[in-house]
Amino acid sequence: MTLKVLHMLDSVNRGGAEMLTLDVCRNADAAGMNLTFVASGGGDLESDFAKSAPGYVRLHRRLPIDPQLVSQLRKIINERKIQIAHAQQAVEAIHLYLATRGTDVKCVMSLQAYILNTKNRLATKFIVPRMDAACPVSQSMQEWYRTGEGFAITDKYHVILNGVDAARLGPVRDPGKISLRDELGVDPSGKLIGMVGNFYPDARKDQLTISRALPAVLREFAKAHFVFVGAAHSGARDYYDKCAAICSDNGILDRVHFVGKRSDIPDLLRELDLFVFSSMQEGLPVAAVEALMIGVPMLVSDIPPLLEVVGADTSEGACAEIFRTGDVDHLAAKMIDLLRDDERRRKLGDKARIQTPKRFDIAAHLRSLSALYERLTTDNRQ
Repeated sequence: MTLKVLHMLDSVNRGGAEMLTLDVCRNADAAGMNLTFVASGGGDLESDFAKSAPGYVRLHRRLPIDPQLVSQLRKIINERKIQIAHAQQAVEAIHLYLATRGTDVKCVMSLQAYILNTKNRLATKFIVPRMDAACPVSQSMQEWYRTGEGFAITDKYHVILNGVDAARLGPVRDPGKISLRDELGVDPSGKLIGMVGNFYPDARKDQLTISRALPAVLREFAKAHFVFVGAAHSGARDYYDKCAAICSDNGILDRVHFVGKRSDIPDLLRELDLFVFSSMQEGLPVAAVEALMIGVPMLVSDIPPLLEVVGADTSEGACAEIFRTGDVDHLAAKMIDLLRDDERRRKLGDKARIQTPKRFDIAAHLRSLSALYERLTTDNRQ
């Protein structure tokens, strides 16, 4: 039986939840889903969603809780005979919950990230108990909701790991476009290190620790360059400027590049000799999974979600090197050791390329989603 499913995002700017949902839209038919995608705000990926989701609908949220949006969602849900409504965060989940009141539609919410402010905490604590299923994106995320926020983990909780569509990771650069190395002026014999992650006001990606570690690394490798890929979110300009100021004060700003948002991430990843992921907080980062699937050698902070991503707790062992979160000296030493050892990096990349798809391929994600949806709709029929 083909399931009629609605997925919703409040905006479609480039980010982990957005890329995951885009991959779901592109692969929904193959997974037996008749999928409607609703965006209640715009963003960088709007044209991608419009092309990839046959049931694409663009609405507009005008108020924090918008009765008109609720009414529009209810109409779509009724007309398309939706069985499952799935949100990625609290604001969408609240609107879907209100739109499905009095119907047999089951509501699902993914738990993608830490609750970072009072408003989101109140909204999440209100809506999660009212969902038919809550889906932490990692075991670590579920444990944090239990211990950090005091949620009672019931049989409504189902850990469903984020997935990535490997087909999306093929080359995207136009043949005539110059490489990132040429764009940045990196010597062919020089090492290129990088991180993909937006700058946030709460500094959750911890680009600051990388910035403080880079002077020692770039002294050791005179031709090496580092690239930060990602935008400064609203309110994060001071944090972004602080990272740049550290590089400027240490005389390395000519070899540390802040390139902002990019649409050619797979191409950029393939040019890196080392990917550094320094986060202090994560759910299950899609950017890290993408790099590992491509086979980029990676160095990650030792927070539980990243240890989970790199397989530190599996029989195969970690497919990345690990440093102590926030430890500038340890990060610098690890970067220097890895950049000196081409063979070690090659082995890490090969292991990551083989190991990562087994757990994080989009097909595995969709199988888990489909099994959950089938269980929920079966409950309706009994």
